[in-house]
Amino acid sequence: MADFQTVCRVAEVAEGEGKTVQVGTKLIAIFRHGGQFFALDDVCPHMGASLAGGYLNDGIVTCPWHAWRFRLHDGAWADNPRLKVGCYRVRVVGDEVQVEVG
Repeated sequence: MADFQTVCRVAEVAEGEGKTVQVGTKLIAIFRHGGQFFALDDVCPHMGASLAGGYLNDGIVTCPWHAWRFRLHDGAWADNPRLKVGCYRVRVVGDEVQVEVG
């Protein structure tokens, strides 16, 4: 059964930026965009770059290595939505950012 886990504090993720967190053995990128939080697998499937270090624009994170672009709301590759990275539900409780992991 999936369960929410606290991964960081709200103040640790600036608007328009990402942060890498670890949940078990999984690396997850937490993004703050438009006042909302999003969570994707942190590893770009192309060459393994950290998506948390990417550039945010219009709800899309662009990989810093080779410019692959992924939608924050569903993890789909913006140029070919059949390819996706893992996408996780996020909630904020008080000042804690929590991610649903299963």
